Amino acid sequence: MGSKPAPFSDIGKRAKDLLTKDYNYDHKFTLSILSSTGMGFTATGLKKDEVFVGDINTLYKSKNTVVDVKVDTYSNVSTKVTVNDILPSTKAAFSFKIPDHKSGKLDVQYFHHHAAIESSIGLNPNPLLDFSAAIGSSDLSLGGEVGFDTASSSFIKYNAGIGLNKPDFSAALLLTDKGQTLKASYVHSVNPFHSVAAEMTHGFSSLENSFTIGSSHAVDPFTVVKTRFSDNGKSAMLYQHEWRPKSLITFSAEYDSKATHAANPKYGIALALKP
Repeated sequence: MGSKPAPFSDIGKRAKDLLTKDYNYDHKFTLSILSSTGMGFTATGLKKDEVFVGDINTLYKSKNTVVDVKVDTYSNVSTKVTVNDILPSTKAAFSFKIPDHKSGKLDVQYFHHHAAIESSIGLNPNPLLDFSAAIGSSDLSLGGEVGFDTASSSFIKYNAGIGLNKPDFSAALLLTDKGQTLKASYVHSVNPFHSVAAEMTHGFSSLENSFTIGSSHAVDPFTVVKTRFSDNGKSAMLYQHEWRPKSLITFSAEYDSKATHAANPKYGIALALKP
């Protein structure tokens, strides 16, 4: 990206990834195969409680066009066609699902040296409209997003935020839930092997505060251990090991000190294979 600002959705992403990414409390299996001709194949299976679901995803790349087709367990077919550089610094994507004939959607992204703009419109008689923009640079960005429902002629969301990014730390302040929630996050790289993050949330209407803290530790070049603690009494831990190039096995566990049901604690395992 160079000095260009990231999209609005990326404000606070570094802290969110450390606190939530790869945590999984089910049984998940993923097999990904990518050929040199631009064809890609991914099969995913997920066992949640006693239910097993899965999908098969096929990806095809040709010059500046990417076609992504996914079929799930319930015979739903999702298709997305992305065209890069359809105009200078502009990317457009058309997506739809079968048999849902009202699921068509058009997404357009535009990246300028000092701005990142994203828009989305549903391709149906009463579409949902989404628009977000961020201005600044890769170090400091300010942005917002709005969502409008044409069926009810009302705004369904409007959020704003500011993000500061440096090589060793990132901080973000977000006003979400139509201005009802203030969220602050911070992530700091203590050294190349250890990072810590924190997120605090304040509700203006409820006057409730919450916080989550977490850490990430690179035990060796192939192993990462993450921890997370929240004020609601939940503690989580993750162990991820790259047992062969680009193939990962991840163990996750969460304990809720305030829970009384028999499902406590929760465990999960995810296996990702890339031959």
